[in-house]
Amino acid sequence: MDFSFLAQEEFLLALVDGLLITCKLFLASWICGFAIALVMANLRDVRFAVVRFVVSAYLEYHRNVPTVVQMLVWYFAMPELLPDSIRLWVNRGNTEFLFAWVALSLNVSAYFAEDIRSGVRAIPATQFEAARAIGLSALGGIIYVILPQAVRLTIPTLLNRTLILFKDTSLAMAIGVAELTYQVRNIENITFRAFEAYFIATVAYLTISLLIMFAGAWFSRRFTVAYR
Repeated sequence: MDFSFLAQEEFLLALVDGLLITCKLFLASWICGFAIALVMANLRDVRFAVVRFVVSAYLEYHRNVPTVVQMLVWYFAMPELLPDSIRLWVNRGNTEFLFAWVALSLNVSAYFAEDIRSGVRAIPATQFEAARAIGLSALGGIIYVILPQAVRLTIPTLLNRTLILFKDTSLAMAIGVAELTYQVRNIENITFRAFEAYFIATVAYLTISLLIMFAGAWFSRRFTVAYR
């Protein structure tokens, strides 16, 4: 193996920049996706049939269409639906990261929402009744009592989806986001050191995935609750 190309500043900086963009895309998508999921999980069981239908269609689309297709739809198709002035601004700007962020956030929110909804259903009804008994409104009981416990119960499944989201950031190279996989591919094209370049990517992804797993395991031990 020959890693001498790492001695060249341009390649080393490209790898660092790619890794930073990967982490930024992952964190931004996770935060946004989790926030959307909290809303969707509660709208899933509202009384209005139209709302339930829209939410169900949203979840089914994002769970059954390949993530890379969703990303391509956002990058190539969605701008065509915008007014001309906005479409021109989008086409001029460096919007690859933005569309990748939107696509990944919406995609992961669908999985998070179903996981959280399962956690909500596992909470004993007495918890909600107790929340109302101490003076909380129905919405307050959900926000301050039910959802925190539901999230704790679903930590293992949320962790699995978090790992998948991190790996899915590599799909952003399909629309030109200069994340880690994109940079590694460029380095391989220039240096012809395919094994070494992708070995670096493998180590980077594996290291961060293990860190996420360790953090999730600690969080699970620290915050998971059980009902007996």
